[in-house]
Amino acid sequence: AGEVLLLMRVEDRRGLSHLTVARSADGVSNWRIDPQPTLVPQPEQYPEEIWGIEDPRITYIEEKSEWYILYTAYSQAGPLVSMASTRDFKHFQRHGAVMPPEDKDAALFPVRFKGRWAMIHRPVSTFPSLGAHIWISFSPDLKHWGDHRVLIPARRGGWWDANKVGLSPPPLLTEHGWLVLYHGVRTTPSGCIYRLGLALLDRDDPTQVLYRSDEWVFGPEQTYELFGDVDKVVFPCGWIVRGDEVRLYYGAADTCIALAT
Repeated sequence: AGEVLLLMRVEDRRGLSHLTVARSADGVSNWRIDPQPTLVPQPEQYPEEIWGIEDPRITYIEEKSEWYILYTAYSQAGPLVSMASTRDFKHFQRHGAVMPPEDKDAALFPVRFKGRWAMIHRPVSTFPSLGAHIWISFSPDLKHWGDHRVLIPARRGGWWDANKVGLSPPPLLTEHGWLVLYHGVRTTPSGCIYRLGLALLDRDDPTQVLYRSDEWVFGPEQTYELFGDVDKVVFPCGWIVRGDEVRLYYGAADTCIALAT
């Protein structure tokens, strides 16, 4: 009812993650955090969740009148993409694993394309030298996925997004097409730097990349982004539009959640 809702990744002191809801009337202050974890791993029924669940991306699918959540389940065979749905963020229906490991950074488009649903995700090759790229896949029923293809390849060499890229929040529909915010990982002698860049996909055919930024547009600069559990990381999983302002909610140094506009 006009509130901003965050489905936060929370890591407990065992080192395992779950998801907890926070709500705010203005999206900035007076957050009300669920007193108990909202969505917890259920490895008894879903063994792929044995080492936690993390990094949810939420899409409202009007056709189904439900919110669909793609999240990373940390299985004994590696991280993979799982799906759940909800109408109220209190009761959830799990749909299980939809992509095998290693796969992360997944989100759904809110509409069908020629009758099929579309997912952006980031599988990883068993040959690290080949890089980790952003892929797109299609499904008639949100369960069986095919027509897999590379959507945004990681660049090579000295680029800010060389060798490893991944989707950040779900794609955002604009009058010019689907706006995609993605992260690029630069490996340096002092560790990795996570920064964000933009791409624009065709409105009717999301396999077509119309534009892609050469330069990164947002990177770790503040102290809370530079130093934490994982240094030099800005990692958004959600954004909203209010009027002419985009609000970007992101993890900073894997330690806290921050907001940029």
